[in-house]
Amino acid sequence: MNNYIEKNRDKFLNELLDLIRIPSVSADSKFKNDMRRAAEFVRDRISEAGADRVEIYETPGHPIVYGEKIIDPSLPTVLVYGHYDVQPADPYELWDSPPFEPVIKNERIYARGACDDKGQFYMHIKAFETMLATDSLTCNVKMMIEGEEEVGSSHLETFVKENRDMLKCDTILISDTSMIANDVPSIETGLRGLTYLEVEVVGANRDLHSGVYGGGVANPINVLCEMIASLKDENGHITIPGFYDNVQDLTQAERDALNAAPFDLDEYKKDLKIDDVAGEKGYTTIERTSVRPTLDVNGIWGGYIGEGAKTVLPSKANAKISMRLVPNQTDQEICDLFTKHFKAIAPASVKIKVVPHHGGLPYVTPTDSLEYKAAEMAMEESFGKKPIPTRGGGSIPIVALFEQELGRKSILMGFGLDLDGLHGPNESYGLFNYYKGIETIPLFFKHYAALKKVD
Repeated sequence: MNNYIEKNRDKFLNELLDLIRIPSVSADSKFKNDMRRAAEFVRDRISEAGADRVEIYETPGHPIVYGEKIIDPSLPTVLVYGHYDVQPADPYELWDSPPFEPVIKNERIYARGACDDKGQFYMHIKAFETMLATDSLTCNVKMMIEGEEEVGSSHLETFVKENRDMLKCDTILISDTSMIANDVPSIETGLRGLTYLEVEVVGANRDLHSGVYGGGVANPINVLCEMIASLKDENGHITIPGFYDNVQDLTQAERDALNAAPFDLDEYKKDLKIDDVAGEKGYTTIERTSVRPTLDVNGIWGGYIGEGAKTVLPSKANAKISMRLVPNQTDQEICDLFTKHFKAIAPASVKIKVVPHHGGLPYVTPTDSLEYKAAEMAMEESFGKKPIPTRGGGSIPIVALFEQELGRKSILMGFGLDLDGLHGPNESYGLFNYYKGIETIPLFFKHYAALKKVD
């Protein structure tokens, strides 16, 4: 297999670069045609790789690409999940190169979607091609690549529920996560959930002269900032009543195991160019970014932000807020608690609106399953050392739904790194990681089939 990968190294890379050049931004309607182009590109590449059946399924939003290769119904079936949509590239001026014109430097691909998730899900298509070309495919393969992960996968739930038989499988394999380092492989065994919403604070019925009305009428920006500031106390603890009611604290042994993963705090601060870290008191940075819930403002706006001065007292102010959740918290519960609290703390001088956007449940997968063991064996064979189980700080809304609707666990075998800069300017993905993923994925199939046979 490695000979085939090496022989097709340039082809595999150039195809990925072509996919990255398509600005498939699901959150912005002006990219709707590009979303369609990306779906068609993925469909065509899965078909060329050797799938027997490939289709584009329409949804009320963006389409889902499905493909399959059933070599023997008696063999285990692996469902591969990924997403072809990407985050908005704004602000464009912060990119060192145009976000949809991939540039390779220092052995890394710089572009929006290079890692999240185009570079990672495309590894599976090329690994699939490699296994077929070298007559080494040991499992049936199904692929479902969606176009709405970055906006909450709102239509995927209906698709999964309506197509349970088509999606029937033994496990789900996902590469949309990261590992500790190129020489320290790891497998994520959990994800945080998510509640994402937008708030609006409205004062007067129009923008006002800040000299004539200032001091006598509420300024929505001031009020919004005060309300947001009150959502955490001096210890970084979220003040929403009931927020922590269902949070289950880890045992000291679990915390010790989590913190045993290699982590250099000084290097962490140096990489981010910060003098100190911040977060909930009593927890390490590893814990704060993986097993503790959070509340963050993702965007805030209002008033005049153009060139020069305009002494205006704005009529309204807005913010987008996300909360990462941990096991036993649900997105709907937290959304309801936030909404009730935010309206309760608002002064009578303003009106409040809270608009939920999307969310997802937390997820934890066991490390004693055949699926996990197969991933562990694959990475150990590929990297030459046993991977470390870790908890991820991000969210993949569909993972909990897969278990609920398909009754199957997901394996989060990602090949990204923290330095990839997901969701920010100058996102990148290492060439080492791309090719290492293509090399490792077939090993998962090999070990999984062997373990299932014994079982």
